[in-house]
Amino acid sequence: MSSTENLSNEKKYNKWIVVLAIVIPLVVAVLSRLKLQDFGIEVEPLTFLPPIYAAINGLTAIILVIAFFAIKNKNLVLHENLMLTAIWCSVVFLVLYVAYHMTSDSTKFGGEGTIKYVYYFILLTHILLSIVIIPFVLITYVRAITNNIERHKKIAKITFPLWLYVAVTGVIVYLMISPYYV
Repeated sequence: MSSTENLSNEKKYNKWIVVLAIVIPLVVAVLSRLKLQDFGIEVEPLTFLPPIYAAINGLTAIILVIAFFAIKNKNLVLHENLMLTAIWCSVVFLVLYVAYHMTSDSTKFGGEGTIKYVYYFILLTHILLSIVIIPFVLITYVRAITNNIERHKKIAKITFPLWLYVAVTGVIVYLMISPYYV
């Protein structure tokens, strides 16, 4: 395929990327503010989920690092499989995160002093970058599947560290707030 054909194929996905980059954070924000109990749906709080979705974040970070080394070693098939797995891990994370917040009250961080500011800095950057990373992951993936490899490599250099930061800070946020879960 020529680079013109690759670019044309890539452009076919742009509307979906824009839609998903807007819809995913909005749906997560809205759903995680709703409580099923407020709608008369009697459901036990899913308080067991935070360590599970934190572990999924940790797994995602590990997968991203292994995928990085796979492509550096020119193991394209392993890289592709790992990256698709990382995307699915992120989807599962979002589903579990929303399920937890739709059934459970948010936990307040109880630390004081400097650690409180450290926690909120990590949390804020984690949340903001988790929104920013969505179009980056989608664009990077589309450039790979449309065989636009040079453009894929360019954006992957941005996507990888951002996504890795989001995955690692997800674990850190959980570890910092876990003593305050009821």
